[in-house]
Amino acid sequence: MAPVQLRSTPRRTRLLLVAVICIFFVWLHPSSNLFGLDPHDIRFLNFGLRPTPDVLRYVDPLIGTANGGHVFPGATLPYGMAKAVADTQSPAENAAGFVSDNNPVLGFSHMHDSGTGGHPSLGNFPLFVHPGCPDDDFKQCKFHLMERPTDRVNGSVIASPGYFSINLTNTVRAEMTATQHAVLYRFGFNGSATVDVATTADEPVISGVPYSPLVLVDLSDLMNSRSAGGIQVYPDDGRIIGEGKYAPSFGTGSYNAFFCADFQGATIRRTGTFQGDKAEEEPKFLDGSKPEFYVPSGSAGAWIQFEPPQDNTLLARVGVSFMSVDQACENAEREIPDWSFDRIERAARRAWHEKLSAIEVDATGVSEELLTTFWSGLYRSLLSPQNYTGENPLWNSTEPYYDSFYCIWDSFRAQHPLLTIIDPVAQTEMVRALIDIYRHEGKLPDCRMSFCKGYTQGGSNADVVIADAYIKHLREDINWTTAYEAVVSDAEVEPPNWGVEGRGNLVSWHSLGYIPWDDTDRNGTGPASRTISRGVEYAYDDFCISQLASALGHPADAAKYARRGGNWRNYWNPDQRDIHLDADGDVTQSHFVGFPQPRLVNGSFRYHRTRSCSPVQDMHSCYYDTSLDTYEGSPWLYSFFVPQDMASLITLMGGRDAFVERLRYFHESGIAYMGNEQAFLPTFQFHYAGRPGLSSYFVREYIPSLFNTSVNGLPGNDDCAMGAFSALAMMGFFPVAGQDVYLLTTPYFPEVRLRATVGGKSGWAVIKVHGFDPEGRRKYIQRARLDGREYTRNWITHDFFRNGGLLEFWVSEEEGKWGSEEGDVPPSYSPEMGRVDDELFARVDEEGRGRGLTAGSGRGT
Repeated sequence: MAPVQLRSTPRRTRLLLVAVICIFFVWLHPSSNLFGLDPHDIRFLNFGLRPTPDVLRYVDPLIGTANGGHVFPGATLPYGMAKAVADTQSPAENAAGFVSDNNPVLGFSHMHDSGTGGHPSLGNFPLFVHPGCPDDDFKQCKFHLMERPTDRVNGSVIASPGYFSINLTNTVRAEMTATQHAVLYRFGFNGSATVDVATTADEPVISGVPYSPLVLVDLSDLMNSRSAGGIQVYPDDGRIIGEGKYAPSFGTGSYNAFFCADFQGATIRRTGTFQGDKAEEEPKFLDGSKPEFYVPSGSAGAWIQFEPPQDNTLLARVGVSFMSVDQACENAEREIPDWSFDRIERAARRAWHEKLSAIEVDATGVSEELLTTFWSGLYRSLLSPQNYTGENPLWNSTEPYYDSFYCIWDSFRAQHPLLTIIDPVAQTEMVRALIDIYRHEGKLPDCRMSFCKGYTQGGSNADVVIADAYIKHLREDINWTTAYEAVVSDAEVEPPNWGVEGRGNLVSWHSLGYIPWDDTDRNGTGPASRTISRGVEYAYDDFCISQLASALGHPADAAKYARRGGNWRNYWNPDQRDIHLDADGDVTQSHFVGFPQPRLVNGSFRYHRTRSCSPVQDMHSCYYDTSLDTYEGSPWLYSFFVPQDMASLITLMGGRDAFVERLRYFHESGIAYMGNEQAFLPTFQFHYAGRPGLSSYFVREYIPSLFNTSVNGLPGNDDCAMGAFSALAMMGFFPVAGQDVYLLTTPYFPEVRLRATVGGKSGWAVIKVHGFDPEGRRKYIQRARLDGREYTRNWITHDFFRNGGLLEFWVSEEEGKWGSEEGDVPPSYSPEMGRVDDELFARVDEEGRGRGLTAGSGRGT
């Protein structure tokens, strides 16, 4: 009957109907590209359905490129090794190369890390482009790193996924895009026979410079760490190749890097090399291993000068590798054979769109600022770790290799759990890479960059990542026998240098159940610091190992590590008061009592100021190599790090009401610092006291006030974790890493959809808000329904994201009773106390009477 009905309708109506059907199928299948459009430009063909914008328009890579965010804003792919951007002369800020400030540009380099602390990372082999040299004399161009910096044109920076561009005051416009291992630059010139060149505001304008572009390649890196290297320019075709030996930015050892640069678009005039600011046409080859060539550290490299390009555009293709120059050249030739800038940029956008398509949101009523905060955070979560598979010079393996775990102490709390949901394939590969690192180097890393061992900030938190993967069914292709061997090695075997891997002070950890401040353990070496923060993290790492042991059929181990998971209680001094200085500088104290404190070998406590290492007291005093007992946070902060046994912690703090009061005070008094990742989970821990509405409240306090769309829009180093925190919080849930628990809050969108895939069948996990308020006033969940049934728990398991389903919230401006009953709160595990026995406590009592200690001080309930 349908064909008869169609023919019987007026011709104009039939044509309109056919057109609508065609557009509808294009909307369903944008890859068909029937109209020759980039499918990612089809943004709002929704016909009354959910808005489906091109999410890439809401990605702003410049967020967090100032104020210590250290975000890489340049051109790259998801987990890409090649990362191209303009490097700026920004002291203490250019860890990722570019900073949104007023400092000049040093060059354009091809590999970076994103969001890191420590020293600047990578930035090897920067290019720099002059439009010409004064008097057409190449020796008058600036070559040295300290001489060539040139101001940017204010407001000229454009950054989007897979693309970055900037204009310099020397009249050069630089654009860049990237593949996995190569970068394509497009340099534009104004085409005048002569140009007036301005470098920096402190230097005079140079008038009448003949137009003849000169490109130099410097062997330097961002940290100026090069200790060896060489470079060669081929005068016939202009290819420049080179290598160098460099130091990692937050670790030990060294790494070698290689590049291969080709140029297209202009005729070669001259070539040569330079050392410092001295350039010559001969030699064409500098080699630090040859006695006839002196290649100093710092600036040294090669250069090539061109006739004016016919279309005023010069292309530079740069392949990079950690294996060899030959592989760097092969990477460039294989990935960019056609020199098509537009094709490479489109491919990069497609790669980003595909990764982000695992999530959809209904944007109805949501501000552009919040959409940009959300999608930009997701984008940053996919910048690192970097996929270096095929580029590992240290060992041969068929396993994937990822690098730039910088650091797992930062990323295990939010980023890796996020990737488990939205990119389980990549997360599985990362877990396999961690296990392969253990297989070849003997320990799992906590921090790793550029094939070097990074400094261990806290516990052995790769244990949490591995346990989290098993709990959430990322089991395919992972060797769980080796994985379990790896985590047990962390728990049992102290390495020679636990400052860069594994754990230290294990003899005391096993026998006493804590790390003494005056420990005499000499089985390994590492900074004698952070006894509190390392201790509570070791306890949680052991708890996670216990979960894995139980699942893999090791019941005795499961019991042992569960007991050690209770060792956090051995740091708890129930009599410690919160003594601090008030606004007038007078000593005072709050009414809160009971904090983790350092302990001596004899069991007695040693005083550590409860607010030290917080924004209100000695903010920058607790780092890796300081003598204090917490890392980048105060005892106040670490008093909440008991994800395995929140019920016992709440009891120690005086019950639910007292716990809520204390946690509110932590957030409202200025002690909390969201610029470090340990503060993420305490934002949501009201759930454990049956007050999930307060978690929703404080999430809204931090987003968008601290997480927003400005270049200052992050409270601290991004670490690819700040973006994960904001994205998870805005979707309405937050993971308890290492457990099958997600804490539920009110989403920032009317509806959130996450792709769920089990057994090859795709579906969606959908979170829908009834009574959604774009202004965020209705932030409290009053009731919930899961797949049509009433749901009172304030948490959910990973099955929801694996299998899909519909979770519905009804929200209000007033906090209700939803999620408040005893059976509604997340699980707590109450293992037996660790190896601190009654005998020791009796000794502590006897020795500590004069210090105000009582029998059982520090013992958990």
